[in-house]
Amino acid sequence: MNIALRLLLTLFVAVAIAACKTTEPAPEPSTDDTPTRQAPVEPVTTAPALDPRDYSDARNFDNSESLLSKRVIYFDFDKSNVKAEYRDIIAAHAAYLGAHSSARVTLEGHADERGTREYNLGLGERRGNSVTGLLSAGGGSGSQLDVVSYGEERPVCRVSNEDCWWQNRRVEIVYTAR
Repeated sequence: MNIALRLLLTLFVAVAIAACKTTEPAPEPSTDDTPTRQAPVEPVTTAPALDPRDYSDARNFDNSESLLSKRVIYFDFDKSNVKAEYRDIIAAHAAYLGAHSSARVTLEGHADERGTREYNLGLGERRGNSVTGLLSAGGGSGSQLDVVSYGEERPVCRVSNEDCWWQNRRVEIVYTAR
């Protein structure tokens, strides 16, 4: 009996709720025969897609998919030869320099803290000159390129371990004019 009473009460509440529901009257059709004016549709214009392999396009400096956005070349300990993994980056910058004769680059050579100050200044310069040679061979001209060595004076990491030293053995490609 108790179950039947609950079922009857639930049914009664459901019917009461359904009876309270109001329906919206259908909108009346418009009798106005005036034609409606629509705003003119503006054609959508988008900038052409940016090709990350177009190394003559300065917008690729900010495109993370482009090699032009990469401007740090890392070196092995006590070495100044450019590793193969960085040659495409340098070639992209050389292509940009070749296409833009007004562009200017400063190559900032760095070294880790090991070695004397004088030795590290020389090593930073040799590293900068290695990158300069590849940029010149790829299309950049000598008048567009400057080399500055900071040796161990401007580390990006100050901890004395191999991970940090690796980050400090670098050449930064700094555009002074694009």
